[in-house]
Amino acid sequence: MQLTPATPAFEATLRATLPAPVFRPLEPRYLEEPRGKFHGADALVLAPGSVEEVSTIIGRAQGERVAVVPYGGGTGLVCGQVAPDLPRPILLTLERMNGIRALHAADNVIEVEAGAVLAHVQDEAEAAGRLFPLSLASEGTAQIGGLLATNAGGVNVLRYGNARDLCLGIEAVLPDGTVLRGLKRLYKDNTGYDLRHLLCGSEGTLGIITAASLKLSPRPRATGAAVLQVESPKAALSLLEITRQVAAEGVSAFELIHRTGQAFLAEVMPQVRLPFGTLPEWVTLIELGVSAGPPPEELLTEIFEKAAEAGLVSDGVVAQSERQRLAFWEMRESIPVANRLIGAICSHDISVPVSIVPEFIDRAFRLVPDVGPFRINCFGHLGDGNLHFNVYPPKGEARSAYMDRAPEVVRRVHDLVHALGGSFSAEHGVGRLKVGDLEHYGDPGRLAAMRAIKAALDPAGIMNPGAVLTR
Repeated sequence: MQLTPATPAFEATLRATLPAPVFRPLEPRYLEEPRGKFHGADALVLAPGSVEEVSTIIGRAQGERVAVVPYGGGTGLVCGQVAPDLPRPILLTLERMNGIRALHAADNVIEVEAGAVLAHVQDEAEAAGRLFPLSLASEGTAQIGGLLATNAGGVNVLRYGNARDLCLGIEAVLPDGTVLRGLKRLYKDNTGYDLRHLLCGSEGTLGIITAASLKLSPRPRATGAAVLQVESPKAALSLLEITRQVAAEGVSAFELIHRTGQAFLAEVMPQVRLPFGTLPEWVTLIELGVSAGPPPEELLTEIFEKAAEAGLVSDGVVAQSERQRLAFWEMRESIPVANRLIGAICSHDISVPVSIVPEFIDRAFRLVPDVGPFRINCFGHLGDGNLHFNVYPPKGEARSAYMDRAPEVVRRVHDLVHALGGSFSAEHGVGRLKVGDLEHYGDPGRLAAMRAIKAALDPAGIMNPGAVLTR
């Protein structure tokens, strides 16, 4: 269906209805995304301050068939927030809707607006003696609306689940301007279709999330971390089983990091402290949060001793202070920054069943060299089967000299993931970058259902066109 641009006349009708703070200048940040794969063109930037203002904007946009592209914190990695080929769309940012509406400590629920930054929500929960466990590298910038719209993951999925699992209720504006008032704080509400879960992960293609009721958890009495050397991903998987046996539900995160990631940090971010002087082939970063029983340092020591006895680990460091624990996480969260400084040929955000992770790594490490003499940086969340498998040119050689081989690498990696029953997008979403992958690997029945839902809710096709599904 043909879309129309946000013309000066269209803008004038909005200005006659909405207050001046809604209208923002088109700053360069609104036209960029972190990896530089897409660049936006002209857009009408609107920053509503209430759900009613969002409703007015969306209703007018549908009436005139003007595309709406939602923009959160700008940290998305699949180009869902950048639209290079739309006729002057509305770029909708909820940065003014950033308040904490309520915190219900007895219910373990916090109600927040979609523009609230994740770190602020974490701080509000901590001030109330609670934990909002969603945690990822961009938490100082990423906004709740975008995190829910992309069903973000992060490092604590193993224990607490994805963003969708932390959402109890949603307030949203549907494509015709209707306000969905589902901002409940119920743990049980079995009254038909769950529109909350439909909107979570829809990437702005079915509506605009304006607020959410989020699930809080008790804060662990004590938190601890350790970095342990393992000889292989298979050994890391066995170490995960030992960790679960010793710490049970106290396991908050279990990360796997290849030597290349550590080498990249040493090369371009020497200020980041590495746990070992000689870089091991593989390390695991384990975090425990306990509320009863032995302290985490004691449990981590027991895990190391059992794993060493089984021949799974060769060395390790248990954090002896909060400062050292944070240093471990600084290492882990700095790897994506180092990756960007090095410059990837292609990146993959994949997941496979946890038990198959070692097989995927073994086969992928043998597949990629057939295409070129690349460096591979493999790291991620072993505890939930999500790996970031990124490919780089040989050291000292230009990235541009190898970019023509990127499609072949991506195809081989994604074919392998598909054959192993995995997903080509574990936590970053589809956006515009991976629409072709969804068309190629997606189940036909599922794709047909998604298109039917899109057509029913957004018949004019104005909501983030070109993201998730082809236009």
